[in-house]
Amino acid sequence: MLRKKTDGVARGPREESVLSKIAQSAVDRRAFLRGSGLAIGGLAALGAVGGTVRKAEAASPGTGAIEIKKSVCTHCSVGCTVLAEVQNGVWTGQEPGWDSPFNLGAHCAKGAAVREHAHGERRLKYPMKLVNGEWTRIDWETAINEIGDQMLAIREESGPDSVYWLGSAKHNNEQAYLFRKFAAYWGTNNVDHQARICHSTTVAGVANTWGYGAMTNSYNDIHNSKAIFIIGGNPAEAHPVSLLHVLKAKEENNAPLIVCDPRFTRTAAHADEFVRFRSGTDVALIWGILWHIFENKWEDTEFIRTRVWGMDQIRAEVAKWTPEETERVTGVPGRQLERVARTLANNRPGTVIWCMGGTQHTNGNNNTRAYCVLQLALGNMGVAGGGTNIFRGHDNVQGATDLGVLADTLPGYYGLTAGSWAHWARVWEEDLDWLKARFAVMPGAGAEGKDRMMMNEKGIPVSRWIDGVLEAKENLDQPDNTRAMVLWGHAPNSQTRMVEMKTAMEKLDLLVVVDPFPTVSAILHDRKDGAYLLPATTQFETSGSVTASNRSLQWREKVIEPLFESKTDHEIMKLFADKFGFTDKMFRNIAIEGDEPNIEDITREFNRGMWTIGYTGQSPERLKLHMANQHTFDKTSLRALGGPADGDFYGLPWPSWGTPEMRHPGTPNLYDMSKPVSEGGLTFRARFGVERDGQNLLAEGVHSANSEIKDGYPEFTMQMLMDLGWDGDLTDEERASIEKVAGAPDKVGGVNWKTDLSGGIQRVAIKHECAPFGNAKARTVVWNFPDPVPLHREPLYTPRYDLVADYPTYSDRKFWRVPTMYESIQKTDFSKDYPIILTSGRLVEYEGGGDETRSNPWLAELQQEMFVEINPFDANGLGIRNGEQVWVEGPEGGKVKVAAMVTERVGRGVAFMPFHFGGHFQGEDRRSKYPKGADPYVLGESTNTAQTYGYDSVTQMQETKATLCKIMKA
Repeated sequence: MLRKKTDGVARGPREESVLSKIAQSAVDRRAFLRGSGLAIGGLAALGAVGGTVRKAEAASPGTGAIEIKKSVCTHCSVGCTVLAEVQNGVWTGQEPGWDSPFNLGAHCAKGAAVREHAHGERRLKYPMKLVNGEWTRIDWETAINEIGDQMLAIREESGPDSVYWLGSAKHNNEQAYLFRKFAAYWGTNNVDHQARICHSTTVAGVANTWGYGAMTNSYNDIHNSKAIFIIGGNPAEAHPVSLLHVLKAKEENNAPLIVCDPRFTRTAAHADEFVRFRSGTDVALIWGILWHIFENKWEDTEFIRTRVWGMDQIRAEVAKWTPEETERVTGVPGRQLERVARTLANNRPGTVIWCMGGTQHTNGNNNTRAYCVLQLALGNMGVAGGGTNIFRGHDNVQGATDLGVLADTLPGYYGLTAGSWAHWARVWEEDLDWLKARFAVMPGAGAEGKDRMMMNEKGIPVSRWIDGVLEAKENLDQPDNTRAMVLWGHAPNSQTRMVEMKTAMEKLDLLVVVDPFPTVSAILHDRKDGAYLLPATTQFETSGSVTASNRSLQWREKVIEPLFESKTDHEIMKLFADKFGFTDKMFRNIAIEGDEPNIEDITREFNRGMWTIGYTGQSPERLKLHMANQHTFDKTSLRALGGPADGDFYGLPWPSWGTPEMRHPGTPNLYDMSKPVSEGGLTFRARFGVERDGQNLLAEGVHSANSEIKDGYPEFTMQMLMDLGWDGDLTDEERASIEKVAGAPDKVGGVNWKTDLSGGIQRVAIKHECAPFGNAKARTVVWNFPDPVPLHREPLYTPRYDLVADYPTYSDRKFWRVPTMYESIQKTDFSKDYPIILTSGRLVEYEGGGDETRSNPWLAELQQEMFVEINPFDANGLGIRNGEQVWVEGPEGGKVKVAAMVTERVGRGVAFMPFHFGGHFQGEDRRSKYPKGADPYVLGESTNTAQTYGYDSVTQMQETKATLCKIMKA
């Protein structure tokens, strides 16, 4: 909101807060900063004043030397370097990293304030237990023992799947890997994290188009773009530093910026062409653009012939989307989309950028695949300045996804098949039979009456954990309901259906929150007992690697020692492993110092197993070398020009093939055949076989630079090496390792590049300049998805019920262990009673669920109130004036009381709310339910209280961008 509040920072008392006095009176910006200065001074200031405000006095000069610690911002996925100034163990100041290729000395508001997250007074300071409705201090030993005893009892009664381990996009890579391994040793696939509700539809759609489900190029590579197409993303607020890279291309290349969004955002303010379209009609919009491209023969026919499969089926669907039909569905005139299509055709290479505006839909996987098809048609893939630049939302949501904190994969996107488990058992040097015995079996519950082996079944995704608790046991594809929920670094107010979530939290036997801040998990429910808060450290109190959106890994130094009684996430995992009795097994190759597992040992362990995506070359030593020599890397290509990392791409963006000793430089732009594979080039992945419907799925007569195979080829196996006569290039050690993996002489040929623990098959393939994963065509038709060709389907809660007959949703079905409704909701027209489209998004001041940023006084002062944006036409019709309190109610009954912001940012019939607020629930201020001194400065309603049911047909991504509401004056 671009207006300044004049009332207090937050309503109600804040016990033990140095801001409690000023919160009781009206303050302006100057008064707020003056009053909060002592809090920002750290714990010493707090102790000096005894928790009250007094006149500020100059501090005496420090006597200790100032150390500079290099870390990475813990907010969005750009990966900005933070230079922390530490004196006598206290973090006293910070600067942005001027040498960083990503932020070049820039910070957004959130990045500039990260020091406060570590030293913040609103943090959880010690373990706590809910006793008769009051948060009570306990010690760590008591907490681990009590929680562990209850979990073991639940495991004995209901099986391991009744404990849900929800992980975090805030874990570093090492902690994320260890968390997924921990869940495996506990014996469940009921493990997930925030990626499910932000980019799971991206991963599914993109990976099933050309092989890998990640950003193909980089923020820096946008410098090479001749056109920039942003849909469903608002980088100016969600990833502010990324916008600098966009504006560089816009200015230096005269690159037109096209922004497609239902709302006129701060990013749209920079656009050459703003396309306002109806929420939930992305596929129709893209097909409307492609209609003009195909009609005018602007597509890249040679690229399509040699590197794309299935485009004829796309053409058949696109032919239906005439300008008239596209306008009927999306609201965008055909002449504007013709102009957009012409702009993209005349300015190549162009990049396509999207974020959660495109992913959080019931047909989100269709949206992301349509974006990919647009780039394939234009020939914008595998080139500098092209690609799909998918901006991830959290600092390590990319890494946590890669490391397998998901209900359907193991680290490295290895699935849940027997072969994948066997691979990781070999990496862990674990007895596979022992591991199998940790998981439940449902006798006769599988296909054709076979036993359902829960080890091989997808878990319940985090988007549906509520239903794991509330759904009838007989309707779930697991032995029993979810009875214990561990929310580890997760903000529950970022999820929809919060009214039902409250009920689910109250029904649980056990609720455990592990976080530096209490989160809304502490106060949403009305439990009296059976809940625990465990204080985790921030990422500034540990070291480890973190993966930016562009797939580059960076190494964080530890800035300060853990504060208060907080513990690092990996130490907490070790304490639980102690309680459950598998510490010796889980950490057999990881040193433990006191109770803390060695971070670098964890890195080296996942290096030994993650061959699929090339997380094997990024040793701690190589990553630290890059961080220490950031100044040697080119700021556009990301390649080191001389210096100790000469030739490497910054952060060794995955895949960095082979072992660290191979010194693969990383892959800056996926699928770029202009470079040899050994220098960061790649083909499209041969992931989907070699033939379909009698048609060739492999590339036609094209290959990466210097490849000894001059045509398409499948993924490499030992048999393929032998057939090519290249197996003689293997060392004796590599051959012995391959034979060990095979287990028998007649099975050696079946060992492939993903399961060869020596890395020999990869090394030999790359020696001959071939991609280990093959050379294939991208596929525009995903035959194993509900909609093989991406289709427009009306949202479940559509404002255009007249379109449902032409574009209906899916049939109800059960998948991911839970029943899922589609047509049973859409069969009712809610638009008469709930006439306004409700969508949600981000603010520049806050991030995620907002608990951390709303607990930061510098950021809290900037945005003090939750609000809803309403178009003036709608506001005038409802008798609502700017700043007045209103009720926003969804068709499932959830409602929120917020301030009205009357603005033309949103079109007629559209309302927008940010999703960073919590602490109020349907008009009730629940500040008193927080532990004393740990309540965020700013509270507010969560938009997700009014948001509704709706899940993607492939990934169970939640729908947050296209539901309905009604707005009433409060």
